[in-house]
Amino acid sequence: MIFSYYYHINRVQRDILKGSIMATVRKTITVTDQQDSWIKAQIENGHYTNDSEYIRDLIRKEQERSAQIETLRKALIEGENSGEPQPFDAAAFKQRMLAAG
Repeated sequence: MIFSYYYHINRVQRDILKGSIMATVRKTITVTDQQDSWIKAQIENGHYTNDSEYIRDLIRKEQERSAQIETLRKALIEGENSGEPQPFDAAAFKQRMLAAG
């Protein structure tokens, strides 16, 4: 228990130094027995220290995934709005890449 407390304090200190400490809000969620077992297994295997840390990590990963999807969506829209397609000459492209590199 001492190690866990020490680890938590160091993480809080690190987060404060990085300016990433945020206020927390207590939430109650409902999960199935299977999902609860999965979360407990992740904690027992040392991947997380508690349920909240696991859920926060899932949220961070989903936020990152959503940002990546949004970036891709914007690139696709930009491509669609860029005008008529141009013919692609693979040989000329390869020559330009070899000359540039």
